[in-house]
Amino acid sequence: MLRFDLISIFPEYLAPLKLSLLGKAIEKGLISINIHDLRDQTKDVHHSVDDTPYGGGAGMVMSPAPWGDAIDQISSDSDQIDLIILTPAGKKFDQKMASYFAHRRQLLFACGRYEGIDARVGQYYAGKSNFKVHEISIGDYVLGGGEVAAMVIIEATARLLPGVLGNPESLKEESHSIIGSSEDLLVEYPNFTKPAVWRGLEVPEVLLSGNHGAIAKWRKEQAERRTDQLGKE
Repeated sequence: MLRFDLISIFPEYLAPLKLSLLGKAIEKGLISINIHDLRDQTKDVHHSVDDTPYGGGAGMVMSPAPWGDAIDQISSDSDQIDLIILTPAGKKFDQKMASYFAHRRQLLFACGRYEGIDARVGQYYAGKSNFKVHEISIGDYVLGGGEVAAMVIIEATARLLPGVLGNPESLKEESHSIIGSSEDLLVEYPNFTKPAVWRGLEVPEVLLSGNHGAIAKWRKEQAERRTDQLGKE
C-alpha cells in the first residue's frame, strides 16, 4: 500500500482526495491518504505559521519550526520517505515522475502558501538518510498554495498502482504513456464513440473498418501528429 501524507493550513481544502477513483482505492486498501493540519504544531495563541522574510521584501514566509515538528510527528527514522515540497521554482512534474512515485512507500506533501516555506526545511530533511526531498512544480504559473498541486500529483500517481483503475489496459494507450519500446512520451490519439455522425461530423472511416492493424497504425500516427503539434506551440 502506498501512503500519502499531506500537511496544510487548510486541511478541508483536500477533501476531494477521498472521492471517486481515489476514494475507491482507499476502500480497497490500495492507498492511504492522511491529512495533517500544520497549525496543530504551533505554540502561540494565534497559531502563527509565518513571519516576515529576512532581507526584506513583500509577503510572508512560512516558519520552519511548525513544519519540522509536523514532519517529525508523521515520520520515524525507519521510514523511507519522499518529501515533496510544492513550489513554482521546482522541477516540472511529468508522467515519468508519477511512475517513480508509484513505486515508493510513503509520499509526504508539504503544501506551502504565501512566499513559500523556509528553505531550511528542505535542506534539513535532504541531509537525513531516510528522506529524499523533491521540489516540484506542476506548471509555469503561480497558485495560491500547494494543495491543488498535491492533488494533481496524487491522482496522477495513484492511478498507476495495480488495481486502482477498473481496466488497467487503458494505461497503455493514454497520453504521455510509453508506446511500445519507444522512450518518447506521446499524447493520446483522438477518441470517438456513437453516433457515427454528429452535427455533420463523421467518425474517421478507419475506426469503423474493423481492421485492427489499420486502426493501430492510424492511432499511432495521430498520437505522433498531436505530440508534434504540441511541441511547435
